[in-house]
Amino acid sequence: MPVFITYASYSQDGVKGMLAKPEDRTGPVKALLEKAGGRLISFYITTGGNDVVVISELPEGSDAVAIGMAVAGTGAVSRIETVRAWSAQEFVAVAEKAAALGGTYTPPGG
Repeated sequence: MPVFITYASYSQDGVKGMLAKPEDRTGPVKALLEKAGGRLISFYITTGGNDVVVISELPEGSDAVAIGMAVAGTGAVSRIETVRAWSAQEFVAVAEKAAALGGTYTPPGG
């Protein structure tokens, strides 16, 4: 299954909710991923530009987008970004496809 890395930042309302009821959010995140047919690999609270990092497996990219929309719709996060991740070994196949396409595309002005 494809791996996705999601970065999120809590909104003011999300922080208020956490202060009103401090709790480990791993369970709700895991339940959401499982409902979408996925699996939670890791869940972290972080410092810096993101408050949360989630590493998960999901059947396809549209599932990752739907989960992001569902979470954003609650107002708990102010920003959410999900990226697809490949292992170094998996990415060899991507590079091979790119090599096979080389020379096919004509750039603007070319």
